[in-house]
Amino acid sequence: MAKKTRPRPKKRRITKPLRDRLARILYTLDETYPDSRCSLNHRSAFELLIATMLSAQCTDARVNIVTVDLFRRARSAKAMAAVPIDELEMLVKTTGFFRNKAKNVKAASELIQGRHKSKVPDTMEALLELPGVARKTANCVLGTWFKEPVGVVVDTHVTRIANLLDLSRNKDPVKIEQDLMALLPEEHWVRFTHQLIDHGRAVCVARRPRCGECALADDCPSAS
Repeated sequence: MAKKTRPRPKKRRITKPLRDRLARILYTLDETYPDSRCSLNHRSAFELLIATMLSAQCTDARVNIVTVDLFRRARSAKAMAAVPIDELEMLVKTTGFFRNKAKNVKAASELIQGRHKSKVPDTMEALLELPGVARKTANCVLGTWFKEPVGVVVDTHVTRIANLLDLSRNKDPVKIEQDLMALLPEEHWVRFTHQLIDHGRAVCVARRPRCGECALADDCPSAS
């Protein structure tokens, strides 16, 4: 079982109005997005790890297209480590920042193969030692694959919507994660992220939020 390692949540006074509003938000998200899940296609912890690494500043839809050929070429750490770097760069090119991503994918695969006997580690400490892996990726792998939520995945949708809902007033993902961990019941940590991502794609669109159609509008201080 993964050792639970997390940043210490920042103390925040949770008033009754905030507690009640948060409860309504969580209830509405569960009712509106009951089947939310990770949108990155994967069949193993390794595939999820690599897909999440590639998703940095890239859409999940694009990553899912790229990983069809990538995982056909290499589905394990051993196989991925053996792919020549120039070929790996071509396989991940359309995800952006492809040279750096290819370098990290290869280096992380080599470390998993050598240090972890080709198995993706299931602790935050070990995951953060992998090249190209930060808390967002580690949280995704631990919560989604290993069912061990040790934090909240904070991507661009979560950053934006958590601020709009006034659940955090920070811009830094680590600080936002601390705010959300202090507010949310632990059993919501994983699905809350997936639900906000679905909500951000369907209704609370970055360029033009559709507040008139939003099920959270009554509990959103930013709703117009």
